[in-house]
Amino acid sequence: MSDIQTQEDLYLLVDEFYKKLLADKTISYIFTDVVKIKLEEHLPILVTFWSQGILGTGGYSKNLTQIHLDVNEKEYLSPELFSIWLNHFYNSVDENFKGEKAERIKTQALSIATVMQIKILNQKKEEI
Repeated sequence: MSDIQTQEDLYLLVDEFYKKLLADKTISYIFTDVVKIKLEEHLPILVTFWSQGILGTGGYSKNLTQIHLDVNEKEYLSPELFSIWLNHFYNSVDENFKGEKAERIKTQALSIATVMQIKILNQKKEEI
């Protein structure tokens, strides 16, 4: 098993990850009912995001935090949902890749999930 090396590798990873998310009824509703993503449009954006962080390609310009805060306004993104998200992400990485970049992307996913939960908690406190 090889490490993540190309955008094609990231596309495979993101595609496998979303197959897991969409097959899991405990989290799929976020993507199908709340956000209603169009997967064929969403996957290239995610590949660009991960490619910037893992391969250093650049090109991602959206505000990741604000996107998740907006989703949280519609449906609470609980710590349990982040745990499910991380579990599927880690499994998708581990089933397809092994190496430094594979470990780095898992660490980055954990960091993102942690920051998002802190921001959501702070948003919730501001509402009170």
